[in-house]
Amino acid sequence: MHAIGVSTLISDSGVIRYHLVAEEWDIYNHAERPATWKFYKGMFMERFDTAFHIDLYVQADTAYLHNQSTWELRGRVKVRNTENTRFFTEELFWDMDRHEMWNHMDMRIVTPDRTLRGTEFRSNETMTRYSVSNSVGDFPTEDIENDSVTTNRQTEI
Repeated sequence: MHAIGVSTLISDSGVIRYHLVAEEWDIYNHAERPATWKFYKGMFMERFDTAFHIDLYVQADTAYLHNQSTWELRGRVKVRNTENTRFFTEELFWDMDRHEMWNHMDMRIVTPDRTLRGTEFRSNETMTRYSVSNSVGDFPTEDIENDSVTTNRQTEI
């Protein structure tokens, strides 16, 4: 199947969980395995919680859904969670069965009070509990002598 100019709602067990927008959407069916969804021209997705509030925004230049359970996001991948933390990378995997996300490339995480960079990212599905290896970051620290707040740059975490 090939669809152009897609804006659709996707349900899980009869409950609307996702709003997906894509310029093009290809679905490839194989008799031996589940269909593969491919978004060669990018996609944008909003995920809803049980009260229909948006709890995650995901955007990527290219995306694939393998076996109806694992997303592979490529290109300029951007994610924003409910805490207004923004994640930027070139690759991100999302296993919807195990409810986790990860990557092995550079990741930049921007929160309201700090910026963190690193590799070997791993997170829960809501991107609220995460770990980053080989990390450096910018974050405010208190200067006790001058009683002020400054920013330390490129501090090893």
